[in-house]
Amino acid sequence: MNAQPGHGSQTLDVITIGRASVDLYGQQIGTKLEDIGSFAKSVGGCPANIAIGTARLGLKSALITRVGNEQMGRFIREQLVREGVDTAGIATDKDRLTALVLLSVEAEGVSPMIFYRTDCADMALSEDDIDEAHIASARAIVVTGTHFSRPNSEAAQKKAIRFAKAHGGKVVFDIDYRPNLWGLAGHEAGFERYVASDHVSQKYQSVLPDCDLVVGTEEEVLIASGEADLPSALKTIRSLTAATIVLKRGAMGCIVYDGAIPDDLEDGIVGAGFPIEVYNVLGAGDAFMSGFLRGWLKGEDLKTSATWANACGAFAVSRLMCSPEYPSWTELESFLTKGSPKRALRNDDNLNHIHWATNRRRQWPRLMALAIDHRSQLEDMPGAGEESIAAFKVLAVEAAARVANGRPGFGMLLDDKHGRKALFAAEANGFWLARPVELPGSRPLRFEFSQDLGSRLLDWPVEHCLKVLCFFHPDDPAALKAEQIDKLQAAHDAARRIGRDILIEVIASKHGALKTDTTARALTELYDAGLKPDWWKLEPQADRAAWAAVDAVIEARDPFCRGVVLLGLEAPQAALEAGFAAAHASRTVKGFAVGRTIFAEAARKWLLGEITDEEAVSDMARRFGALVEIWERLGETKAA
Repeated sequence: MNAQPGHGSQTLDVITIGRASVDLYGQQIGTKLEDIGSFAKSVGGCPANIAIGTARLGLKSALITRVGNEQMGRFIREQLVREGVDTAGIATDKDRLTALVLLSVEAEGVSPMIFYRTDCADMALSEDDIDEAHIASARAIVVTGTHFSRPNSEAAQKKAIRFAKAHGGKVVFDIDYRPNLWGLAGHEAGFERYVASDHVSQKYQSVLPDCDLVVGTEEEVLIASGEADLPSALKTIRSLTAATIVLKRGAMGCIVYDGAIPDDLEDGIVGAGFPIEVYNVLGAGDAFMSGFLRGWLKGEDLKTSATWANACGAFAVSRLMCSPEYPSWTELESFLTKGSPKRALRNDDNLNHIHWATNRRRQWPRLMALAIDHRSQLEDMPGAGEESIAAFKVLAVEAAARVANGRPGFGMLLDDKHGRKALFAAEANGFWLARPVELPGSRPLRFEFSQDLGSRLLDWPVEHCLKVLCFFHPDDPAALKAEQIDKLQAAHDAARRIGRDILIEVIASKHGALKTDTTARALTELYDAGLKPDWWKLEPQADRAAWAAVDAVIEARDPFCRGVVLLGLEAPQAALEAGFAAAHASRTVKGFAVGRTIFAEAARKWLLGEITDEEAVSDMARRFGALVEIWERLGETKAA
């Protein structure tokens, strides 16, 4: 019964069918849903969660559902694309809204929720949404319990089952029983797990004969069988199907039955649980299913599949949300190989770093950025004022947009102080964006506006990167370095806590000699302190040996680092070109973020009224474009 599902002509591993909602998770822990003050948003719903969970584990997954023709529906689509889930089977329902769920963690294992699903889009799924060629392209489909609660969605799932079986695909049934969604409990009882119902049992039993894999909790096995005790329930299900049955037991792990149900239920294939702290049980079953499918669809034995499933479930119950907390394959492998010293996996710094780095929203294999996050340098120019500086930064965005011309790999550094309007303009262009938090020129490092970065980052768009500049030399006095590192750690912790990338800019040459090993030594000390930024912004190095030393440090300490971008320090173009050439020998340098070389001359003239807006834009675009051309040409030479 454990033969590897599907055959070589199928391009998808799994298609999940059914619910797709937006989950709004209360961010305050240990309080009633009535008292929650703020919420975090994520994709939710059993099938959507499984699609994301399996994609993170390396399977080619797809989702069939409906979403509304509004912002929440578009969010689900966009997030699924970011996760690598095929969205060809998602229909847009112009008449209905995307489902919402409000949730909180009131106590350990107690998570009240409210489903906003009255005539929602996903429950309008119909037979017309099921395409035979799409189903035939998958080695397995996952049908889910809630979508057997209405005639139209039941018909859709049964049509998918017929197509899957006709084309050699496997049928997986996630019992996914929510009494509330069958009209068997009130709106406030979204967390209720079991209400007996002959109607529900009959619906589920009609599906069982066509299944190859059936997965459910003890309560779900009871409802699927219509029995009152677990042994009878499992034997009734076995009488209806030859499918592999997986009994989920929460912290106790799971038991898999691949043949006759034994009198002693423990005589099945036992998948042991992991000793972790239970933080939030919601979504754990979907993480479990994702891990099991990774093993089952890759031809692993059932015990291995069960182990992977339990490990994925452990990640989910130890963290707050559903799909955002599911592990990547790299993260799961690390946990299975090395374990964790923490019962609360959310407190394991190593796993958290792998989780963050392997589930990033967007990749930037190269980055060419115009840096105009400068404050004091512009404020000191003749003719400068708050309004004029702000207006000039908007012109800089226009210049960058002309060079980028819609191409990927471009970005900007812009500040909160003078760059608010420019940030709006840059966001509209799809640029990578980084924003400074340091007090200009401070040494030891201080933050601008407030030393409380966490609250400051809350209103930043999720893809904006925190940038912090530190004048740091490895030969600085120990007390100064300790103070600098303490501030960098505060910035790093804030970025991770709020969920933002962080770029650390290190300038050593202002306060000491820049030798071949200077930057590598500086990075070593910062890594030793536990800092693992997404990006480094570094000075051009004297030679290729210096870059080789930097590469060695980064690759040894954090292979997940996005990379290095070069800074300019108002160097002339010729000097930058030489620095670019040396940097192209580096494996970790991904681009540049240059500022005053590009904008300084235009700013001086424009602020004095000596040139027009168009002349300023053209001058900056010319200079930025020249650097882009040099960088791209060097890249082509390296590739050749």
